Amino acid sequence: MKKHLKILGLAAAMAFMSSQGFAQAKKAGWVSLFNGKNLNGWHGFNKTGEVKNWTIENGALVCLGTVHGTDTGGDIVTDKQYDNFVLTWSWKIDKGSNSGVLYHVVEDKKYDASYATGPEYQIIDDINWVPDVLEDWQKTGADYAMHIPNKQKVLKPVGEWNTSKIVFNHGHVEHWLNGKKILEFTAWDADWKKKKAEGKWKEHPEYGITKTGHIALQDHGHKAYFKDIRIKQL
Repeated sequence: MKKHLKILGLAAAMAFMSSQGFAQAKKAGWVSLFNGKNLNGWHGFNKTGEVKNWTIENGALVCLGTVHGTDTGGDIVTDKQYDNFVLTWSWKIDKGSNSGVLYHVVEDKKYDASYATGPEYQIIDDINWVPDVLEDWQKTGADYAMHIPNKQKVLKPVGEWNTSKIVFNHGHVEHWLNGKKILEFTAWDADWKKKKAEGKWKEHPEYGITKTGHIALQDHGHKAYFKDIRIKQL
């Protein structure tokens, strides 16, 4: 009986600490974007109605990767839009998977994917991706097709949870991975404009120019897992 009461007391203490931590986070301005139970607050990019290609597994928001052979048609976005923020989340992927987190995404029928407008924090299996050999700008943590991670990048093995963070503060941008800042840049400065004009986005004038928009999670036809998604507006 004493042992049982001790366990109950420990559980109550842990629950109290958890509630205290949540209260402190809320007071500091953090808002949870995923409740661990359903897709409230999210919808399909450029779509209405039920989302069928994402589900909940063990408290994680999971991309089922049903848009096989393409990178369009399955992204989900936040109902709300954000301009300046700190965004944090935990994630993991299966072997050979590809996904990403994007921001300042614009919904419009003329865009078939969130990446047409929104910069992307790339998430991919750096080691087992096929059929191509990845360029540095395609690897995890990159500002996709624009800026590459530095030597502080330490990626956990496939199947293990990583933590990531994006800071966007009036054009100052940072990417973090597992507690380390792996890149930073200034949006819309001369270097940014040069990279856009000479790289993948040279034929996409709409890319990266908006200063507010939706947060998006990408369905690239592979399974990916997200949890602890939180945002603080700056």
